[in-house]
Amino acid sequence: MKIKVKAAQRKKEEVIINTDFIRLDSFLKFKGIAETGGQAKEMVQSGIVKINGEVCTARGKKLRNGDVISVFSTDYSIKNEN
Repeated sequence: MKIKVKAAQRKKEEVIINTDFIRLDSFLKFKGIAETGGQAKEMVQSGIVKINGEVCTARGKKLRNGDVISVFSTDYSIKNEN
């Protein structure tokens, strides 16, 4: 018996910032992924957040133009408006 599995396509979203960078915990709150700073900290430290394909456990990580943050089933790409 053969089983066919289709992986759900990841959603992609572009996030425009007006500064040189945004901290990871602030980004999670800004996008509504985390409701509080404590929740953002837990998400990051549990290893469910990836930056540019690698797990990141530093909640103060500075996100800059071109970075891709993967959380749950969505990839967010940072674009600097400046």
